[in-house]
Amino acid sequence: MVLLNLVFEPELIKSKLKTYDSPSRLSMYHEGFINSAILFLLLPCSEKTYDLVLIRRTKRENDKHAGEMSFPGGKVDPIDKSLKETALRECEEELGIPREKITVLGCLDDHLTPKGFIITPFVGYIDENQKMSKQDEEVKEIVKIPINFFTNKKNYRERTYELKGTLIGVGKFKYKAPNNKKYVIFGATSHIIVNYCDMVYNVGLMTPGCRRIKCEDIKDRIIN
Repeated sequence: MVLLNLVFEPELIKSKLKTYDSPSRLSMYHEGFINSAILFLLLPCSEKTYDLVLIRRTKRENDKHAGEMSFPGGKVDPIDKSLKETALRECEEELGIPREKITVLGCLDDHLTPKGFIITPFVGYIDENQKMSKQDEEVKEIVKIPINFFTNKKNYRERTYELKGTLIGVGKFKYKAPNNKKYVIFGATSHIIVNYCDMVYNVGLMTPGCRRIKCEDIKDRIIN
């Protein structure tokens, strides 16, 4: 099913999401992994479907995700009182958006990366006219992509492999912007987007019978 002309309906989106402490939300923790939080940032558009705001990270030494497409966010800082505060602080630092200008609608399931990060995604939105100013040290480019690009199954590719008797799905999107610039969205970023599209719009992007990796799958490799 392809969803076209999606309009921004915050109450609908909120009703499909979970709260951070919901017992139905997949929450991960392991002492050998690094907790982090991101903001799944939505941008309403008056004349077309709403956008998802992504960033292309600046290439830097010692940054495990340098040059990749990702969300504003990062590791928990000792000053943060909660994971939600981590996501808002990082967004404010990276995109120059004051945290009071962001409305948080809910939360998605935690996602684990092979590099040992547990990501907690918070979904929020800003006003259509809200200004953004990237932090050059960490953000190479701000990229806005219409949400109906991601809900179109034709734009998603997923391969599977077997692990411990079950199928693991690994997928990606390839986006060509109106200026013909191309972006590849993969790894945790693509999987969190798939989780959002399936949770809110029930489009069924993920291959039936597949799952994502969990702490027990890779803990020995990460910790040792």
